Amino acid sequence: MLDEKWITDRIPTQKFPHYTRANAGEVLADPVTPLGWTFGWESGIVLGCRDGFVSYGVFDADEYGDPPETFGLFGGYFYNCLTSARMMGVRMPGVTPEAIDDAYFDAHPDVPPYVAEDWHESERHSEILAETGAYLLSALEHPPIEEHKQLGNEIRSSRPDLSKLSNEELLSRARSLQPHLISMFEQHVWASLGASNGPGILGALLGEVNRSDDVVKLLSGIGDVDSADIGRELWKLSRMIRSSSGISAAFDEGVSNDLLEKCPDEFNDAFATFLYNHGSRGPNEWDIGADTYETKPALALSMLNAMRKQDDSADPELAIKRNSQIREELRAEFTEMFSGNDEAAGMFAAGMQAGEVWLAARERQKSSIVKPIQEIRLCFHELGSRLVADGHLANSELIFMLLEDELDDFLADPSSFSQHLSDRENDFKELFDLIPPFIVNTSCAPLSEWPRRSTQEISKVNAGDELTGVACSPGTIQGVARVILDPNDSLSLEPGDILVTQNTDPAWTPLFLVAGAVVVNVGAIASHASIVSRELGIPCVASVADASLRIPDGSIITVNGSSGTVFINELP
Repeated sequence: MLDEKWITDRIPTQKFPHYTRANAGEVLADPVTPLGWTFGWESGIVLGCRDGFVSYGVFDADEYGDPPETFGLFGGYFYNCLTSARMMGVRMPGVTPEAIDDAYFDAHPDVPPYVAEDWHESERHSEILAETGAYLLSALEHPPIEEHKQLGNEIRSSRPDLSKLSNEELLSRARSLQPHLISMFEQHVWASLGASNGPGILGALLGEVNRSDDVVKLLSGIGDVDSADIGRELWKLSRMIRSSSGISAAFDEGVSNDLLEKCPDEFNDAFATFLYNHGSRGPNEWDIGADTYETKPALALSMLNAMRKQDDSADPELAIKRNSQIREELRAEFTEMFSGNDEAAGMFAAGMQAGEVWLAARERQKSSIVKPIQEIRLCFHELGSRLVADGHLANSELIFMLLEDELDDFLADPSSFSQHLSDRENDFKELFDLIPPFIVNTSCAPLSEWPRRSTQEISKVNAGDELTGVACSPGTIQGVARVILDPNDSLSLEPGDILVTQNTDPAWTPLFLVAGAVVVNVGAIASHASIVSRELGIPCVASVADASLRIPDGSIITVNGSSGTVFINELP
């Protein structure tokens, strides 16, 4: 049975007391494996986030504790530190904590109001952040992001034959990759914080002329968004399936282990190229204990099975061109509108440039950092498989139940851990039934008091109801709501249906090419679902509280991605 606190959980500190699941679910939707947290996060990403906030100018390193309070983990669920993010709003000139909430976190009733403390204000940090802000608005590119993209590709291309490495060499290789997580996530902080500038400037400026609905249109069709490349490459594969009766027949039989054996070499070669380029992507890809397209190709094949039903008119390139044209027409219109006001004209130009540069940079850096995560993952997959073959583990996934500081003792005597890891796995599986609180405010309730999904009751919507969220991608569409909680359980999604889910990460991107619109429980204008929806040209409304629980599957709904509303036309 679960204890009152999970083995890797943190305790909020007095200095950093507030944590939120907002924008966290798209990073890690499910509980994080013990090895995934301690090896990948505590010894990598958490430190990179600290370094990022320091180099950006928000904090000094010694303002954090040990370990740094950059993120939270409660009930095994990942949380963003609301306090840490708000400090940028306190210390950056011209920004407020409330503006940070609007840019990154949901307008949720449980979000505590910002309360100033003596240590928050810092004139020195404000001066540094003023310089950072000027750079963010003037940059046409951010060189470290491009360097890390090249580094990620080099890490992938230099992978040795893992089967020829000893157990000790596999662990050594995994450890050698941890510094990349630190340096890459430092720059991910820059891209993530920078991504709020464009939407923030445009939102404020267009709000003054009653044109707020056009903000999401100006952030659409940017192009060169790496996470959207997953969808574009899968789209090409789906066209190969659709145009071949033989491949279609193979998929008609279902996504099975021998599916690729039934397909021609041309398709298999193209699919292998996709796995080489994007094999590091998948649900919960930030957790080294989670499967990816490479470790479990059926994840991508099931996406293709859904995408092949879509008509050629849904080609993402067409949507990008269409949205790009709309954006350029609006750019010309607003440039003309503000031409007589130098200050407004300058703000508009800066907002457009910042949106184009930093929203794309955010998705690019995310695509880069998952590559060393994948290489670490594969080392432990190899170890787990060997220890199963040697009779030390009941299944290879048990290796991800280890803590980082147990690894050396485990390799020295793996059999002594067998029962302990099996018991830990049983407890870990219980975490999936827990409903994590949206906000952890100064303390976290014992796990025994958390509500459970298996016993949850929630009021459904009625015909005629209108739900309100955040406008994230423009357009209006009416269609059948398909409530999908797992991207690999998408057989019910038909072309034009409206995808309703809790949150999304890049593993969901291919489904955006099938769906007519996307509605998510959590998110904001700079979150993954929003950025990708805009690039692929479908409406998106985020931060619709409990949408995946309240909207019955099969309902007829109307999604207005410009106003941020979801209207319930008919119940199933």
